[in-house]
Amino acid sequence: MLEQEALLARHQWEPLAEGVFIATLYASGEEGPRAALLHYLPGARVANHLHRGFEHILILHGSQQDGAVTYGVGDLVIHRPGTGHDILSVEGCIALGIWEKPVQF
Repeated sequence: MLEQEALLARHQWEPLAEGVFIATLYASGEEGPRAALLHYLPGARVANHLHRGFEHILILHGSQQDGAVTYGVGDLVIHRPGTGHDILSVEGCIALGIWEKPVQF
């Protein structure tokens, strides 16, 4: 896995939620597929949202919780269209996210 400091320095980060930052890798129009890195500071969360298409999340550093399940480095999480959830990262994390369509908050 990439070193955390090098990964953070390589990209331009924008705020997504309090304590959560996003670095877009690609986006195909407003409604098309996209990929991004997500950086959660310790204790940060993303509010409940609905998946309009498939979401793939690969944990690169740290961990995050999705409901009662905690995912760590190397875990791949796939959410199907029509599902929703919120996310909490107690220790902080960096994840790769790939979305078929944008999520709906």
